[in-house]
Amino acid sequence: VPSERNPEINIELTVNKKRVFISLEDNGEGVPEDMGEKLFEPNFTTKSSGMGLGLAIARKIINDADGTISYQTNIGKGTKFIIELPEYAG
Repeated sequence: VPSERNPEINIELTVNKKRVFISLEDNGEGVPEDMGEKLFEPNFTTKSSGMGLGLAIARKIINDADGTISYQTNIGKGTKFIIELPEYAG
């Protein structure tokens, strides 16, 4: 997040036709096009520390649960990750 902005994360949860949608949106710089699907690869990070495993692990867990994760980005304005999972009525 640029220094002139206060960091924000907005989370939204909706259920539609037995599917659960979780949206997580930030107000950061956005994801440059050349990073694209690399975001979900193990050991990929843009930070100076960390192992770059978070999104790779998240994608594996979501896929194993018959779900999907995708993102939409707006350079200079932020990124939204959308997780879709089957509804569970346990």
